[in-house]
Amino acid sequence: MTHNPPDLRPDLARARVTDVANLNHARPGQPTIGMVSLGCPKALVDSERILTRLRAEGYAISADYHGAEAVIVNTCGFLDSAKAESLDAIGEALRENGRVIVTGCLGADPDYIREHHPRILAVTGPQQYEQVLDAVHLAVPPSPDPFIDLLPARGVSLTPRHYSYLKISEGCNHACKFCIIPDMRGKLASRPAHAVLREAEKLVQAGVRELLVISQDTSAYGLDRRYDAHPWQEREVRSHITDLTRELGQLGAWVRLHYVYPYPHVRDLIPLMADPANGVLPYLDIPFQHSHPDVLRRMARPAAASKTLDEIAAWRAQCPDITLRSTFIVGYPGETEAEFQHLLDWLDAAQLDRVGCFQYENVAGARSNALPDHVAPEVKQDRYDRFMERAQAISAAKLAAKVGKVLEVIVDDIDEDGIATCRTWADAPEIDGNLFIDADTEGLAVGDVLKVTVDEAGEYDLWGVRLP
Repeated sequence: MTHNPPDLRPDLARARVTDVANLNHARPGQPTIGMVSLGCPKALVDSERILTRLRAEGYAISADYHGAEAVIVNTCGFLDSAKAESLDAIGEALRENGRVIVTGCLGADPDYIREHHPRILAVTGPQQYEQVLDAVHLAVPPSPDPFIDLLPARGVSLTPRHYSYLKISEGCNHACKFCIIPDMRGKLASRPAHAVLREAEKLVQAGVRELLVISQDTSAYGLDRRYDAHPWQEREVRSHITDLTRELGQLGAWVRLHYVYPYPHVRDLIPLMADPANGVLPYLDIPFQHSHPDVLRRMARPAAASKTLDEIAAWRAQCPDITLRSTFIVGYPGETEAEFQHLLDWLDAAQLDRVGCFQYENVAGARSNALPDHVAPEVKQDRYDRFMERAQAISAAKLAAKVGKVLEVIVDDIDEDGIATCRTWADAPEIDGNLFIDADTEGLAVGDVLKVTVDEAGEYDLWGVRLP
């Protein structure tokens, strides 16, 4: 599971809410709600939608437990470890506040939650926005003042002002044996292209400099809609990932694609990434999960790896600067040492830029639980260590090759010592590396985009100096 970072977790630190004027400054008599958001960026978008609706109804948003009349906990239930974290967060909210509404993926199993925390006020499942609002209305009745409670154009955001996640669809049509997402979030349900583009346009107009496109399966966007066309700025745009990406690239912001399955039509995205006049970054986040065909068959993965290396080579031929990131599972049931060695050899051949790895664990309801020959914990740990050692060496070599190059970066933070934390085109927030500027940062602001010369490289991060 991808955890929301500490500074995006209001239970761990100050919430980053764009509507700061109303944060902890509720007008007299204004109802106030807190939010704890766990899990992946898709869940974070759900949290933002809930908070935006509540702000529109006149609720203030509290960044701490004690300033809230009730707390919503948006849970993750993808892995057992994620369920445990969600239960801990619910327990903490009950201890610190006492009035808790639970939603999100774990909410699909309300009996499980109530078994551990019977004092919660209500439980709703993922994407059940109306039920969440109904539960809030019962716990803390709304009291809007239309002359005072104005909603910002961007809505309520839990990310910094300069970047935002853009969810283009929900659900997934695949039946990977280790995954229960389709059971929790249903089949693929794509948003119409004009609705996505309108939201993206408003975000850019509100100051967002980077759009991070997310879904369960970005490549499949629009399949459920039969790629229907919609009017957008005096022309028709299909609900297809290629058409949508092309239009997003014209809005004047960085566009970064996540959760892209390596279907054949993905190659049509590469020319957009190679075009410097387009805002689509040369970056693909593709969850390969493994390389060995037998492991992939046991996973019931939708894409075969036999031609993946050829596809990667073709992408790089069209766009030499493309960054490829992926995640993998080691210790999947039945994985042999030979199959794991195949993965290491594949990694050497693929030379991916950014890599994450998870040790397999059972998930309640997943079909992989019933597979034979589960791998011993100590073997999984050993394979994880060996995999990450190989990936780290590849990352270090690739970053070392960037020393002396001029890269465009976006500023994420400037600390009290004047050190600027930035990201290059190759770095998604929170999951990839950073580029640090530790001198001559006067006049820089968070969200600025500038050119930097790289003068030092580590295993995952870069250091650089501003161009004069």
